[in-house]
Amino acid sequence: MALASSVKVVLGSIAFAIFWVLAVFPAVPFLPVGRTAGSLLGAMLMVLFRVITPDHAYDAIDLPILGLLFGTMVVSVYLERADIFKYLGKLLSWKSKGAKDLICRICLISAISSALFTNDTSCVILTEFVLKIARQHNLPPHPFLLALASSANIGSAATPIGNPQNLVIAVQSKISFGDFVLGILPAMLVGVLVNALLLLCMYWKLLCVQKDEEDATGEVVAEEDVISHRFSPATMSHFPSLNSQEWNSRLESMNVQSSPNGNGSTAHLDTLRNRVISADQNEIQRVPSGATDSAKNSNASKEATADAVALKMIATADSLKDVLSVQSSEEKENLSTRWKRRFWKFCVYFVTVGMLISLLMGLNMSWTAITAALALVVLDFTDARPCLEKVSYSLLIFFCGMFITVEGFNKTGIPSSLWYLMEPYAKINHVSGKAVLAIVILVLSNLASNVPTVLLLGGPVAASAAAISASDGKKAWLILAWVSTVAGNLSLLGSAANLIVCEQARRTPHLEYTLSFWKHLKFGVPSTLIVTAIGLTLIR
Repeated sequence: MALASSVKVVLGSIAFAIFWVLAVFPAVPFLPVGRTAGSLLGAMLMVLFRVITPDHAYDAIDLPILGLLFGTMVVSVYLERADIFKYLGKLLSWKSKGAKDLICRICLISAISSALFTNDTSCVILTEFVLKIARQHNLPPHPFLLALASSANIGSAATPIGNPQNLVIAVQSKISFGDFVLGILPAMLVGVLVNALLLLCMYWKLLCVQKDEEDATGEVVAEEDVISHRFSPATMSHFPSLNSQEWNSRLESMNVQSSPNGNGSTAHLDTLRNRVISADQNEIQRVPSGATDSAKNSNASKEATADAVALKMIATADSLKDVLSVQSSEEKENLSTRWKRRFWKFCVYFVTVGMLISLLMGLNMSWTAITAALALVVLDFTDARPCLEKVSYSLLIFFCGMFITVEGFNKTGIPSSLWYLMEPYAKINHVSGKAVLAIVILVLSNLASNVPTVLLLGGPVAASAAAISASDGKKAWLILAWVSTVAGNLSLLGSAANLIVCEQARRTPHLEYTLSFWKHLKFGVPSTLIVTAIGLTLIR
């Protein structure tokens, strides 16, 4: 495509530059409006500058991608409610054998969860679990945070629903879900393994050094206090006390281990009442008929005392009977609630598995995700507003603005002209061509972000590869998906998942930790280059 007129080229470049600055630096001092507003501003400028027409701008918005993104976000919200991430968090520390084992577990669980539930969602949920585990084992947090973020990016490359750029590639390339997974899965598995080995090699000595023992004990105790909340006996303080030992012995004799209907405890209390009444009557009948007046007065006093004690015990037994009856009904309700909760969780997992199977069968990805989301809304049988409010609508709006902005920049002819100069050196049927293409994608993904890079390069790269063969066209899309995703590990700013882990770690109450830019870069550069290179040889 030839360059457009000079005016369109200049104005389109200005609009795209504004979008790029606000997308990469959302809190830039001279215009701190954020990424979402920045994408809308870029889109509006493309229309105002007449780089594209309003109708063309609307046509540039890819509704299938938005539908797939919306559906997967809703499903992730319901999976979070169904405690799937809590179970994943428990797997991190279950029968752990030390710091090295924890690193490997975090890499594996982060990669798998990101492939199924998107990398951003996994990082939001798992960061706090990782911090708690690091503190509980008296270990420095940053190797574990790096394991979480880097493995989330690598793992998300394996499926079309793992990250936003893969959604774009899957929809635009029309590669089926199954073919996409089979093409990248070997590279993802080996990449996660290599990433874990690099973490162990780089931080081996650090993982063997523990913190101060006194601080460690305090942290573990605090953790146990959070987990082991138990019933307090203070709620039973209203019961009358005859004698503490006698009351305890009576409670032990009335230890309620009955069936949920509570009939056993009720019959036992009735027996107690009958015994008290008969004992009272026997005490009264023991008075001899020929007693003196003083003896009668003494017996009358004893009778009054016995009556008072008997009445007090009967009242206590009745009170306990009422309490046990209430507890029995509450146990019934709790049991019913627990079973309903378990059935609902099963339904959520069943629908999610059904969605994944449907995607593997090659059904329309966006409508499959939307159908699964609506099925979960219906099964929940409550007002869906609280769950739908958790959907990141700002991300959907960001995508709308980005589609228009990138389409306008493509209309200037600059991307196609640059690709025309580079195309002879980036043929994917040669090793050197793959290397050049990977470097270009790697640099652009860190300069312009991975989703705009995919939108800018996807069409030209796939068309160039398809001219060689149809299989090379598909392979070019998969290479673009792999490199643009793994490129996010290069620096802290390279991926939204990195920033999420950094911010979540910094804001977690009582577990705050700041993952610095340089600590990430020290590990990110070698990991990105090695994992990218190994993955390129395994993509089919």
